[in-house]
Amino acid sequence: MTKVNLINIKGEKLKDLNLSDSIFKIETNDDALKKMLKLQLDATRQGTAKTKTKGEVAGSGKKPWKQKGTGRARAGYRRAPHWRGGGVALGVVPRDYTFKINRKERVLALKSALTEKVKAKELIVVDNIDVASLKTKEVKNLLETLNLAGKTLFITKEDNENLYMATRNLSYTYAIMANEINCYDLVNADYVVIDEAAVNYLEEVLK
Repeated sequence: MTKVNLINIKGEKLKDLNLSDSIFKIETNDDALKKMLKLQLDATRQGTAKTKTKGEVAGSGKKPWKQKGTGRARAGYRRAPHWRGGGVALGVVPRDYTFKINRKERVLALKSALTEKVKAKELIVVDNIDVASLKTKEVKNLLETLNLAGKTLFITKEDNENLYMATRNLSYTYAIMANEINCYDLVNADYVVIDEAAVNYLEEVLK
């Protein structure tokens, strides 16, 4: 079992906490993690880029001049791609960038991301993350107490409105629930602060 310190929001150690090796200490699968990150990022793409083909631009379909005898290169119509104002050849069209990966790969990617956080000592487990109010200074004080600098992801088992509201105004902090955990948020964060109940939840659903 992997041991980490269980602390409170004052930074005081409460006890040693055993983490499941099947989730927090696996052999990292970089391919699965990369694939999952690409899936999440591709899902944010609008895919609305569009160019007009020669059949969509304005212009006559009449032949500009006769085929032979003028000394000019033969031409069929002014909407051809090589004409100014003509259509675009092989241009982009609206598309859906998303793709599917199976559940086992998703779980493997998530376990890999969690393992990397534990390995880098960037996973901080607290007994609970109850902030007194929804003011931003509450989270700032918490980060100072825990001596965390950089992007910080807070993960709780239950909905925590005060924490969510307190982190919302800071560009480097964000809060999610355990059932919303994903690879991109984990990789994008410098530190992950998670409560004990969320750890127990992950060990239950990812086993």
